[in-house]
Amino acid sequence: MNRLGRSGVEVSPLAFGAGAIGNLYTEVGEEQAQEAVEAAWQRGIRYFDTAPHYGLGLSERRLGAVLRRHPRSAYTVSTKVGRRLEPVDRGGDDLADGFAVPATHRRVWDFSADGVRRTLEASLERLGLARVDVVYLHDPDEHGEEAFREGYPALEKLRSEGVVGAIGAGMNQAGMLTRFVRDTDIDVVLCAGRYTLLDQSALTELLPAAHERGTSVVIGGAFNSGLLADPRPGATYNYTAAPTELLHRALLLKSVADRHGTTLRAAALAFCAAHPAVASVLVGARSAHEVRDCAHQFKARVPTAFWQELRDKGLLPAEAPVPAEEPS
Repeated sequence: MNRLGRSGVEVSPLAFGAGAIGNLYTEVGEEQAQEAVEAAWQRGIRYFDTAPHYGLGLSERRLGAVLRRHPRSAYTVSTKVGRRLEPVDRGGDDLADGFAVPATHRRVWDFSADGVRRTLEASLERLGLARVDVVYLHDPDEHGEEAFREGYPALEKLRSEGVVGAIGAGMNQAGMLTRFVRDTDIDVVLCAGRYTLLDQSALTELLPAAHERGTSVVIGGAFNSGLLADPRPGATYNYTAAPTELLHRALLLKSVADRHGTTLRAAALAFCAAHPAVASVLVGARSAHEVRDCAHQFKARVPTAFWQELRDKGLLPAEAPVPAEEPS
């Protein structure tokens, strides 16, 4: 287990991302969702991340239903604030926002102090838990000033009151997360998709700043939403169809992995985990099979020669940390 910043909250090196069990893109059955969470538990995963945004609360309800079977002190759970859910009666579905669920609520951007508390209270009710361990400000890209002026101080107050153990921000960019690291006293940032084998933009400022300040980093999107898991025509990158140039790069990475007797999935996970600022790698899964595969790939050893070939071919910056060579 790894500690988040200076908090007392600990997370497992591999984490379960519960977005997919909120019916991300396609429906996931109730039994399948529960089996996925339980498979994560059986594989030693003890950090679980969710958000109201994921399936309009469905992810939180499903995750909580399984976690409540286990001792509360045995796992860490995080959720997010910034998108408050309001009931609506308009019919239709939520696919425009990426989730195959009925459009029973609408999302309201709200990083106010009152909004933060109300959103967290609603999350606890859906989870069926008395507390969560970590709360992130969720995607404040277009609401940065409100997030810094009101949202962050509200989280800091919740932490000082002992309501939550650790606070942070989660985004799909590195720039504003770097500002959070430098200008606030957050414990952790969740950086999705910006530190992978295809995108090392977080390596320039965010990761060095976090390492210097003692702020932990959780890396999400290790597979860049699918391209690094299974590079093929039609694969997704950042939730849309992968550009041809990136598909070719991913296929080249896969060919190098194949040549060294490893998998691109194992390499993608190992790369994310190797940076000293990284406390956990967060992987979304919609089935027990996907969970078991990720856990297996995460434990696999990636040959040193693989990393050297990536550097020799200009596919990986020389300054990017890679896993230390293990004794044979």
